[in-house]
Amino acid sequence: MDSKASAARKGRDFVARHGETVFNAARRLQGDHPHTPLTRAGFAQAEEMGAALREALGASPALTLWASPTGRALQTMAVIAEHLGLDWHAVRTDARLSEIGMGAWGGRYYADVIDEVGPVVHDGGLLVPAPDGEDYPAIAARVSGWLADTGEDEGDRLVIMHGISSRVMRGVMTGAAIDGWAGAPVMAGMPQGSVTMVARGVEHLIHRGTGYAPA
Repeated sequence: MDSKASAARKGRDFVARHGETVFNAARRLQGDHPHTPLTRAGFAQAEEMGAALREALGASPALTLWASPTGRALQTMAVIAEHLGLDWHAVRTDARLSEIGMGAWGGRYYADVIDEVGPVVHDGGLLVPAPDGEDYPAIAARVSGWLADTGEDEGDRLVIMHGISSRVMRGVMTGAAIDGWAGAPVMAGMPQGSVTMVARGVEHLIHRGTGYAPA
């Protein structure tokens, strides 16, 4: 999405990173695993996001609810929707909002993979793509497809997604420079439980979460 397309996108996007999961707490590579439940800390982070959005938007705001189809994103959305007085059953899911696919590394402990192949976290908290996994240009392509398909939709959106994929989507939406290592636009990482707002290509922080900052 170029800068003109970003500026022409209708409405505002509230982009949130789901709360901490059992995989995060155990330091396992989560990737696009379909369901890794939230921890108590993760639910607390979702509560904080819901309270922050309620303060910013009021009760029953006119929001279209979007989420990655993963359990952790939908659990996070359930808590936030309750704070906002919105119907969780109205949420729309799209696989293009899912996390980076980690191939055979997915689900394994960071320490075990590092013992085999060396570092798997690059500068700034970006995950090293697995040999059979997804790279950053591929993530940019799929989130750009979702942005294109929703760009003419009226009103604001709340989007619950993931650490890496949200960084790429925020980069696409704001017209960020291509990261030389990743080969795609990537914004700075935000802790689990964070929410930003992107409107007309400009990002504003709504709530900085208390979770683990890197992927």
